[in-house]
Amino acid sequence: MKLIGLAGWSGSGKTHLIARLIPALIARGVRVSTIKHAHHTFEVDKPGKDSWIHREAGATEVLISSAARMALMREHRGGEEPSLDELLQRMAPVDLVLVEGFKRGAHAKIEIWRETTGKAMRPPDAPTIVAVAAPSPPPGARVPWLDLNDEQRIADFILALPLATVR
Repeated sequence: MKLIGLAGWSGSGKTHLIARLIPALIARGVRVSTIKHAHHTFEVDKPGKDSWIHREAGATEVLISSAARMALMREHRGGEEPSLDELLQRMAPVDLVLVEGFKRGAHAKIEIWRETTGKAMRPPDAPTIVAVAAPSPPPGARVPWLDLNDEQRIADFILALPLATVR
């Protein structure tokens, strides 16, 4: 599997770009999965549902499966958060994994930047940043600029990168 990250400040457009990139990559015959890092406690389960009751009773893992999909929920219960490498080990093989977040990881990343966030770009010489996707060319960028609104061009750029294979 190849891996590319999309990193940027909250509100920069990472999720919206990923939602547009997935179909653009699939149309090129690429099998895509994603990993999203959350910086806070999040809940995918619903109170009162059987799976929620199992977790609340103390189950470490609850796997829900149907003919349409499956979901695995694991409670860390004071344990350490899994690393990106550990999460990748749990995923079924695909051609490309898009990673939202994990901005400190050693993998290649496209920085998503909007001046309207009021936040500065990461240092222009950050070694893992391979491009900046922004609505217009950002000042001082030392890596290629990609139009944030052109997911077709961004998909082409990603597929042309010599990304390392993980797993």
